[in-house]
Amino acid sequence: MPAEQFKVLVTGSGGQLGAELARLSWPGNFQVACKARGELDIADRAAVGTEIQDGGYDLVVNAAAFTAVDRAESETQAALAANQLGPANLAQACGRVGAALIHISTDYVFDGAKTAPYLEDDTVSPLGAYGRSKEAGEGEVRRALRRHVILRTAWVYGVHGGNFVKTVLRLIGERGEVRIVADQHGSPTSSRDLGRAIVTIATRLAHDRERGAATPWGTYHCVNDGEASWHDFAVEIAALAGPWLGRTPRVVPISTSEYPTPAKRPANSRLDCAKLEGAFGIRLRPWREALAEVIEDLRREQAHTQREEAST
Repeated sequence: MPAEQFKVLVTGSGGQLGAELARLSWPGNFQVACKARGELDIADRAAVGTEIQDGGYDLVVNAAAFTAVDRAESETQAALAANQLGPANLAQACGRVGAALIHISTDYVFDGAKTAPYLEDDTVSPLGAYGRSKEAGEGEVRRALRRHVILRTAWVYGVHGGNFVKTVLRLIGERGEVRIVADQHGSPTSSRDLGRAIVTIATRLAHDRERGAATPWGTYHCVNDGEASWHDFAVEIAALAGPWLGRTPRVVPISTSEYPTPAKRPANSRLDCAKLEGAFGIRLRPWREALAEVIEDLRREQAHTQREEAST
């Protein structure tokens, strides 16, 4: 007997995670609709309500967010609209039609003062406007909808969109020396691996619904295995991309105080993912392995672009 059809809405498909979710392979019985901000602004309550009601969705995956950490300090209302009001609209609309919600959150809900990796039930204490807006969004989801999975992740990068990896590659091409902060630690996370984890969770939700089984709703941490400083991350990027770019500049470690930014960042962004593995059987691969795949994809993408330009 074929599996029952499962309808999924992905918001924020113009971003780096949403773009991966739009390209990944989903189970055959899944019908997935992907909406970029221009197609669905999650801060628009009426539009969200209409889309979820008319779409008949079983699950919404919210990959939409205001992620410009420094700009959030001066564009607080825009950050709150995307990161608090938007999730509230989605959760309330899901509640009205009986849909579930997977909502993406961040390590920035923590202040980074803990010396060990953060657990899901550790006290949140965001340092800046971005973290506060994301914490507020988590609260809205929990209050409005029991059937939710909140995934906190960190240091996300990938082939799509702007991110740290692409910035370092650009700097390598421009400079003989790159200065990178070495006293902030976290887990670089591939948007593709994060997307695959979301598909796995969605598949479990569909199976649970079909069998009438209990689902472990709640908050989870999801990052690639291992840890690094931003400097460690940049050193690995340079080592992997150096042969391709024809140069490997010095990557110099500096302190946070030597690189002031509008938003204060947590010194410790490490997240413990044991709860996710226990509930869903998900453990992301080591971050260096994931990074090597993305670097190779970027190399191929550039080579393809160069061939096309040479043929015109």
